[in-house]
This record gives sequence, C-alpha cells and structure tokens, in this order.
Amino acid sequence: MAAPAAVRDRAPVRDAASASSAGPWSLRHLHLELRVSFAAAGAGRLRGRARLELRCERGAGGAELRLDAHPALAVSRAALLPPPGGPGDAAGQALPVESRPFASYGSALHIALPQAPRAGQLLTLLIDYEAGEGPGVCWLSPEQTAGKQKPYMYTQGQAVLNRSFFPCFDTPSVKFTYSATVKVPEGFTAVMSATSWEKQKDNTFVFKMSQPIPSYLIALVVGDIVSADVGPRSRVWAEPCLIEAAKKEYDGVIEEFLVVGEKLFGPYVWGRYDILFMPPSFPFGGMENPCLTFVTPCLLAGDRSLVDVIIHEISHSWFGNLVTNATWGEFWLNEGFTMYAQRRISTEVYGLPYTCLEAATGRALLRQHMDATGEDHPLNKLRVVIEPGVNPDDTYNETPYEKGYCFVSYLAHLVGDQSKFDAFLQAYVNRFKFQSITADDTLEFFLEYFPELKEKGVDSIPGFEFDRWLNTPGWPPYLPDLSPGQQLMRPAEELAELWAADSLNMEAIEAVDIMGWRTYQLVYFLDQVLQKSPLPEGNVKRLSKMYPKISKAQNAELRLRWCQIVLKNNLEAEYSKVKDFLHSQGKQKYTLPLYRAMWGGSEATRALAMETFSATAPQLHVNVQNYVKKILGLGGAEA
Repeated sequence: MAAPAAVRDRAPVRDAASASSAGPWSLRHLHLELRVSFAAAGAGRLRGRARLELRCERGAGGAELRLDAHPALAVSRAALLPPPGGPGDAAGQALPVESRPFASYGSALHIALPQAPRAGQLLTLLIDYEAGEGPGVCWLSPEQTAGKQKPYMYTQGQAVLNRSFFPCFDTPSVKFTYSATVKVPEGFTAVMSATSWEKQKDNTFVFKMSQPIPSYLIALVVGDIVSADVGPRSRVWAEPCLIEAAKKEYDGVIEEFLVVGEKLFGPYVWGRYDILFMPPSFPFGGMENPCLTFVTPCLLAGDRSLVDVIIHEISHSWFGNLVTNATWGEFWLNEGFTMYAQRRISTEVYGLPYTCLEAATGRALLRQHMDATGEDHPLNKLRVVIEPGVNPDDTYNETPYEKGYCFVSYLAHLVGDQSKFDAFLQAYVNRFKFQSITADDTLEFFLEYFPELKEKGVDSIPGFEFDRWLNTPGWPPYLPDLSPGQQLMRPAEELAELWAADSLNMEAIEAVDIMGWRTYQLVYFLDQVLQKSPLPEGNVKRLSKMYPKISKAQNAELRLRWCQIVLKNNLEAEYSKVKDFLHSQGKQKYTLPLYRAMWGGSEATRALAMETFSATAPQLHVNVQNYVKKILGLGGAEA
C-alpha cells in the first residue's frame, strides 16, 4: 500500500469553549510554582505562580494576549520577563491585566503587551494568582476520604475545568510541556500527571512532564497517600488504609495490558503508568491523566474481577493523550478510538466472546440513551456543534463512546483484514502523535493509507457516507457483529428464565455452574433478572442463598445490580446491603440509580433513602449531593 502523503499544514482550530487567543500563539512550556494549604473547614487555598513560555506564530494578533481563567482564580500580577541573559528587571515589566466575563464556566484574562509581537518572537509571562473554590480544584474534608483522618485535595481538568486551577490556553488544540514545584504541609504528599517526580526538602515536590499535553491532562493530588510497586513501570498510589488492597489487586496486571497495547498500537511513550486510587467520594470511574490515571476505589473488588476496567484508561495513552481531539465537539476521536482499542486489547487477553459480551452491554447503554433523548437529538451526532457559552461537559453522553466505536469498527470492516487495520492504527498514532486533530484529518489519512478504498469511493457509499456518520444524529448505520458473545449470553439468559419461573426447577438451576463466569457474564445475568423483577415470592431469597458469589460480592458492578434487585423485589432482609454499598462509595454511576430505585419504591425504601442520605451526605462530592437532593425532592441540581 502507498505511503500516505503528508497531511496539509492545519490552521489552528477555533475552539468556541476557549476565551484565549490560542490561534496566533503557541505555548512552548508552562512552569507552575504552587503552595497548597488546607483550611480548618471548607476549601483550602492554592497560591500559584505560572510562567508561560510563548512563541508568536503569526503577527497581527494585536498588543494583547488572552488566557482562559475563572472568577474563582484571582490574579494579583502579570509581568513580562526579560529575555534570558538580556538586560531588564528580573521581576519583569508589570503588565495591565483585566478579567472579563466569558461563559458560565470561565472568564477571559486580558493581558496588555507593550507592543504587538512579530511572528517568531518569544515571550515569557509571569502570572501570580490564588485559587480555591473553583470547579476544577476539589477540597475534601477528612470524612470524604477513606482514612477519615486528614483532608485531601485533587484537581479534575476535563473538559474545561483547569482554567480554575491555573491561567492557560484551556483548549485541547494546544499542547505543551510543563513542570511544577509544589509545597505542601508536613504529613502530606503531592503527585502529578508527570513523567518525573522528586521530593525535596521543606516537603516540596518537583515534577516534569517531558511530552507535550493539552491543559486538561495536568492533574495534581495532595493528601495522605503512599505508593507500592506493581510492575516494572507501574506503581499504585492510595491512602495508607487502601494500599495493601490496591497492591494485591493490581500486582503484575498493568504490565500485561501495556505490553498488549504496545504490540497493537506502538510504543508506550509516557514512561510510567501509575494508578492513583482516589477517596471513595471521587464521583467518576476513571480519568486518564498521563503517567497517573485517577480511578475510583470501587475497582478494588478483592478478587481482580474488575481489573479489566483499567484497559480503557490505558488505551487513552495512545488515543486521547497522544492523538487528541482538537475541540470537544469531536470528542468521539478520543473516546470512539479508545473504545475500539480497549476492545482490541480485551480480545487479545480475554478472547472474542467475552469482549463481544462487554460490547453488547455498551450497545445497550447507547440504546437506552437514544431512547431517552430521541435518536434525532443533536447530541447524537459524532460531530457536535458546541455553541459559544455552552459548557462542553453538558454535551457528555454515550454517543461519542459507542457510536464512535461503531464508526471505527466500520472503518475496520471496510479494510476487511484485522492485521491490516491494526497496522493502520499504528501508522495513525505515529503520524499524529503529540498533535491535536479533527475528524477530517483522521479520515483523509485513512483514505490515503488505503488508496484502493479511496478509489472505490468508500467515503460516499449510500447510507454509510462518512459525512452522515459525522453530521447526522441517530443510531449507527453499521453495527459490528457481536454474535460470538452469544455463547456467554445464552446461558445467562436461560438461567435468568429459570429463576423467573413460578415454580423453580432446582435440578436445571443446579446444573449451571456460574463459578467460572467473569464479571460481564454475571452482570448480563443480573440485568436479565432485574428486567424480569419482581420475581415470584421467595425466588430472590433462594437466589441470594444459592449464589454468595453474587449476593456477598465486593465487586461494585455486581453490588449495584444486586442492590437494584433487592429493592425491586422488596427483599427487606437485605436492605442493609444497599445501605452498606452507599456508605462505602460515592461514585455517581452507582449512587444515583440506587436513590432513584429507593425513591420510586415503597414507604420502607423511601425511609431507607432518607436515612442513608442524611448519614452519607457529608462524604459525597457536592455535585452528587445536589443530584441526590433533587431525586429526594429536597431541591438541588438536575440529575
């Protein structure tokens, strides 16, 4: 096949979610000097100094620079530093700076320059600021941690939240290297998404990220945390009370997944791959910050039954972190390719039937989402138009993940040979590594890599046009064949049928051995049971007794579904399991469905909901608190 021609030089992409003047400028390096202090109650303070090393790429940008910021980020001074070795005050020339409104999720920092810079000119800016209550900087009270002894602080940058952590070009279209020095109180440790980490005197930590990344992937945690090695290039980080469980669960696991990923997609360029187990109140499943993925402690099932969840975050090392969507309107480039990569790794490690079963659960979530919103909803396109003022986080849904996966699978189907498509993915990563791109770049490269497909006009096959995939809402025009998963689905469906019968055929039930079933087969079985619930009187009680692997599981995916079954069947004897699960974690994906189930049930389950929420509210993330309040009719945000 022909070597692809070089992709055209791309003009910077206009990002409606950024107030910055990123177009005429490139950011070569960012250095942060941070000092973190905790307050007795509520949010602590983060005092910062950001040094931005900039290059003017195109002249005529005017004598002003705009950065993304936030009302919660208070800038006290901006200065232009003299060139290295040149004359001038080392403190720099003070510059007029003004914060102006931009959108509900951020503001614009206007910095006046002494004169309009010329193309190719290098400038170094220094900005002193303080941050505290911003949405990207989260402060946890001791009650919200696993150890319950010390406060904790973490940042969450995706999609547009890091502008409340430091002033920046907060757009995925701009990539840069960064370094940081972070001083924290005694008894605390700082970690960042960086390629190197070093502790110096005065409890100061020094970080360097030697690969260019977009602003949303810079992340910081300060807490009572320790680490343990689990592989040649991996360690786990967690609060001391969780570290043994984390080490036991992930010892040797990460390296296996990384090796398979490298075989499929090319070298792992980030050096280390560490995992940080966040406090139980962390509301997300995982965040793929490079070198240091943040994950929910719900992954600590005690029997390695949820370790494969980390494959998704590992896959982002190539798709998302290395090759990045230039705007949030094309988020499918990050997530659709990552879902495809995740399922390729899973197929290599666990086999095709299991991967197809997992993909079937993803497709069911997409169906659920599209049924709820209506297929024609504009968010059910792969290329979403994010209007000025709209928070990209408000466009988040299943479509970029699962419809994106279907489109990448369709491209593989057009190629018709798995090894050839794997080779294309390696070439794609190699061509666009450390860049931010659009879907047009991706699809042009695909057609250049496979000139015989370009000649056939595969981009305009009626009903499957690339343009239709990108710009028309609705169900995917092509669905990959998941029938190999039937060999795992059918036994689960048949077993659920047996348990839903009026009189139980115990001989047939006992003939099915579920001990060898992996998580997604058990999840599929429980989803079928939940759909058939309430079951005839007494059946769930017997099911509970027969399968302690399910009813006493520590695996969060199984616990969620078991709790839903308990509530749907009014199995009062096991309501304590619902309460225990909600006390043990605050992940949004698990917490909200259980409160909805309790509130939509009997007087007893409504009372259980109120009692559990009043006991656990202080340990929940504020967003999750508000969503639960809304469900319980106590006021709060839309869930």
